[in-house]
This record gives sequence, structure tokens and C-alpha cells, in this order.
Amino acid sequence: MPRPFSVALPPWLTHALRAQRGPVPWNAVLRGALAAGPLLLAAVLAGRESIGVMAALGAMLAGINDRPGSRRTAVHRIGVPGLAGAAGLVVGTYAGEGLGAVPLTLILTALGLLAGAVSAVGPVSSGAGTQLLVAAAIGAGMPLPEPGWQRALFFLAGAAWLIALRLVLPTPGALAHDFRFDGERVAVADVYDAIAELLAAAGGEQAGARRAALTAALDHAQDALAGPRLRRYASSSAERRLRAQYAAALPLAEAATALAWAGDALPARTAEGPRRLAVAVRTGEPCGPLPAPARSVPGLRALDDALLHAAETFDRGGKQTGGKQTGSRQTDGKKAGDKHGGADLHGGTGTGIDPLDRGARQTAHKGLRLRPLRAKALLRTVTGPGGREYGFRVALCYGASAAVAQALHHVHWYWLPATAVFLVKPDLGPLVSRVLNRAAGTVLGALVFAGFAAVLPRPEGLVALVAISGALIPVATRHFAAQTAVVTVLVLALVMVGGEPEASWSRIGETLLACAIVLIVGHLPAPGQRGGNVRARLDAATDAAHAYLTHVLGGADDRAARWALRREAYRKLAEARAAIDRAAAELPTLARHTEGTDEVAATLERLVDTTTACAVHLDDTGRLTPRHTERLATLLDELVEQRERAGLADPPADLLSA
Repeated sequence: MPRPFSVALPPWLTHALRAQRGPVPWNAVLRGALAAGPLLLAAVLAGRESIGVMAALGAMLAGINDRPGSRRTAVHRIGVPGLAGAAGLVVGTYAGEGLGAVPLTLILTALGLLAGAVSAVGPVSSGAGTQLLVAAAIGAGMPLPEPGWQRALFFLAGAAWLIALRLVLPTPGALAHDFRFDGERVAVADVYDAIAELLAAAGGEQAGARRAALTAALDHAQDALAGPRLRRYASSSAERRLRAQYAAALPLAEAATALAWAGDALPARTAEGPRRLAVAVRTGEPCGPLPAPARSVPGLRALDDALLHAAETFDRGGKQTGGKQTGSRQTDGKKAGDKHGGADLHGGTGTGIDPLDRGARQTAHKGLRLRPLRAKALLRTVTGPGGREYGFRVALCYGASAAVAQALHHVHWYWLPATAVFLVKPDLGPLVSRVLNRAAGTVLGALVFAGFAAVLPRPEGLVALVAISGALIPVATRHFAAQTAVVTVLVLALVMVGGEPEASWSRIGETLLACAIVLIVGHLPAPGQRGGNVRARLDAATDAAHAYLTHVLGGADDRAARWALRREAYRKLAEARAAIDRAAAELPTLARHTEGTDEVAATLERLVDTTTACAVHLDDTGRLTPRHTERLATLLDELVEQRERAGLADPPADLLSA
């Protein structure tokens, strides 16, 4: 029978066609509908269309950053870029009014260098850098009667309005509990579900993917619980309970990772306990008796102890009490202290606190931030290879776009540098993928708007179009082309409400020109070594793995520090892996600069997994088996060879001698 015909698409084209999946975030859709549209309507009714345009722009850009998560995290994720956008408006407005074309271009180029370098710090910094540059271009080129400080104020008011909606409006089903922490509760429950999935996949081909999913769930929950707060520590019983439940999941995740590393399939009942704990987190109900695994190997004994500790934590509602507890976890009708059902968490002495319980309490109280990012570390990231490379690209694209746009004397010249900013952002995907999606989305959005503009009444029809587009943004963020189309419709509607002529066709021309500029600049030779962002993230992941391995082999019994180091190692690895995957989907001329880095990341992941298995085994027996030591030695040798082939610096000398 002949095989069906199939064509293998290149990675850069495959990425351009890829879209995220998942349920429709109806709560975010509602916020989007209530954000830019009502603000613009209020301004139109007051006869101040220009300030409505600024407020709606602030709400629109805030809506792009309105992602799933906790309310506290949303304040940081939306608020910081909003403040940066307001600052960009002030700088751009006053620079555009008082400077000629050449000095203005130099100012915008310097802003691009700064914003691009700062974007290397993380997602929030990247969003802040983007809004700074977009707002600066709009401030310099959009003719509005208000002074710069008023534009910035109303822009910031638009972002603040969306933050207020995010804080006030409950998500579906949240009113059954304390709706202030619905995002945190869902995130913690997802951790327990991910642990159950990893246990169920142990010994199978999906174990690696499930371990990566557990890392993502832990990262998300950690961020949700570590958002900005007025007090340093948890100030309500609901928050203390969630933090305690998250801390109780860490030894479970550690044991599950060790069992997956062992490679043996586990009975189905092994995953039942974490699943029941996930349900208990979501509903707020008691977890009930938890099936305990047979205590036949160190990993299962660690899982059994972690289940007992979790049961006790859920029973006492996160209260930090001392002394011995009686767990609600049972097996075959026997209590948790039975020799067939699990060892007593406190060794049967009834006094003192064991390392697991002490570590969980410290983690719940202080969080997992062992080494907060200080000014020196931030400066090192900004001025490092990743920051320099990205800053150079952004500055060149942004400055060149601003110069070309002003030379063309186009009334909407600010669109060209603003478009270039989005195109040059590496966290939106590979370069060619970004360009293809931006061009396709702009053409589609401009055509759709031209059709609506011909039939809709003004201004009420345009205001309705802005509200509908705002509601579609949370769904459109799943694909860059769809997001571009929706944003194009919204921006063109705002421009027309602000009194400027319809500009669909010029928008297409400006976007195609920006695509050409970014494609050319993105492939130009750069000072230093290409792939600086990938190399910087791999170096950070290597350092984190080194710190974790050193702590485990050093024999320290500080579980809170060990879990924090383990979380940092896996988080840095996930960031490096994401950067490597994006780089691998570039055109071959760019992808070749990061060849071999995926092998380094895979070896580091196996090294951290092995370190976790060593930690669990040391807790149980106090010594490592030949399998553990041989595996560590093999991985360290592979790491040296692979880093050399990838052109990376040698790992720390004390890592090789660990």
C-alpha cells in the first residue's frame, strides 16, 4: 500500500503556523470589552476624543499583558509596563515638539538601546521595554492637543482601569470561596495534578514531558504566590493556607521526580493521593483518606512521607503548629503510622520537628526566593551578552525605522517604529515567524477595518468596534497574526475617532516596510558572538544546577534551601529551553549560531533530575549507590564535551569535581 504524500515543513514556517490551544478565557474577554471601549465612549460624550484615544491605547496595551494568573501577579505584569509606557509618552512628546528629525532619531535610538537591554531581564521587563518604545513613538508622532504629561496621565489611567477590573471582577466559580485568591488556588491545584500526571507517566515515554509540565506548574504557582503585597508575609488565613499547601507539594514533586528518574512504572494508586489533594485545594473541602504507596524503595518512602505531611497540612488548614500530628492518609484501612501504611512523619518520637516539616514551614513563611535579584545582578544581566545583543538589534531597528518614516514625511510616521518594536521582540517567536505573522495580520486587519469603516456610523460605530476588538484580544493572543489583526482594527478605529483620516492602506505599506527593515537588520553581522541570549540563559542554568548539586552533595539538611535551589535550577532550565527552541526555528543563517545548545540543555536537565534522585536517596540511606555516582560522573563529562562543541565557556571547576 503506497504511503500517503507528506511534506516536511521547515521549522521557521512550522512555528509561524503554530497556535496555542485552550479554553476561552471568558473573564478576560469581559475585561477587554469593558476596558478600551467604555473609556473611549466616555471621552466622546465629554467632547474630549483625544484623551479617550490615549486612555484606550493604555487599556489596549494593558490587555495584551492581561494573562491568566493571580490578581497580585497581574498588578505587576500590567502595571510596570503601563508606567514605562507613560514615561515613553512624556519623553516622546517633548522630544518630538522640541527637536528636529536628526536629534529626535538619535534620542529614539538611545531609548531603543536601553529598552532592548533591559528586556533581557524577564517577561515583565520585556513588556515594559516594548511599551516604552511604542509610547515614545506615538508621543513623538501623533498630533494631539494635550501636553505630554496629560497624555501620560490618561494613558496610565487606561492601564489602571484594566487593573481595577482585574482586581474587582471575579473569575467564574470563584465566588464559592475567597475570590481574592482564585488564581493562586487554581495554580496550586494544578501543581498537585501535575505531580499525579508525572507519577502516572513514570516508566513510560511521556515521563520527560510530564516532568517539564510539573516544572511549568510549579513556576506558575510560585509566581502567583509571590506577587506584590503590602506586607512581607501572608496576612490572611486563606493566603497562609495556600502557601502551606504549595510548600507541602514541594517534597511530593521531589519524590515524584526521583521516581520518574528511576524509570520504573508505578501502580495506579500511587497517583491517587495527589489527585485528591488537587480536588481539596480547588474545593476547600478536606482531602479525606489518601491511598499510600508501598514503602519498598527510597522514592516511594519519600512519597509516602510527603503524602502524610500534606495530609497533616490540609487537616490543620495551614496553621503552623508544633509537635506530632495525626495524618488522614490511610492504606488498606490502616492509619498512616502503621508500618504497612507509612512511617510516622516525626520518626515516632512525638517531639521536635523533622527536616521535611521544618523546611515546609520555612518555605510557607518566607517563600522560595533564596537569592533575590539585586541591582548588581540586574546590571549584569542588562550589560551581559543577551542584553547587549538584543539592545543593539532594537536600537538599530527602532532608529532606522524612525529615520525612514520621518524622511517619507508620512502623517502617521510613528507607526513604522512602533511596528518595528513588536517585530524585533524575540519572545514573540523566531524572526521570520514574527515577520510573516505581522504582515498577514496587518493586511487582514486593515481589510476588515476598511469594510467596517465604509458602513459603520461615526463615532458610535467605531466605539463599538473598539469594544469588540478589546474583547477579542485575550483570545487573539494565542497567535501573533490574529493578535496583529485585532490590534490593527482597534488602532485604526482609534485613529479615526481622534480626527485623523482613514489609514488602512498606508498601515499596510508601513508594516511591510518595517518587516523589510527588521529582516535586514536581524540578519546583519553584529559585534560579539551571535546567540548571546541563549548562551546567557544556558550559563545561568549551569550555575543554578551547580548550586543545587553542591548543596545536595554537601550533606546539608536544610530542605527549604534545597527546594529553593531545585526550583531555581528547573526555572532557569525552562527559560534556557524556551530560548533554544525559538532560536532553532530561525532561518538556517541564524539557527546555526546556537547549534548544539539543545544537547547542553538536555544534559543539564538530566543532571538536575539525577541530583533530585540523589537527594531523595541520601535522605533515606545517607549514602549514594554506584548507579547514582556513575550517572553523575557520566553527565558531568558529557556536559564538558557538549559545551565545548557548542562554543560555550567551561562550566565551573568545582562543578566538575563535585
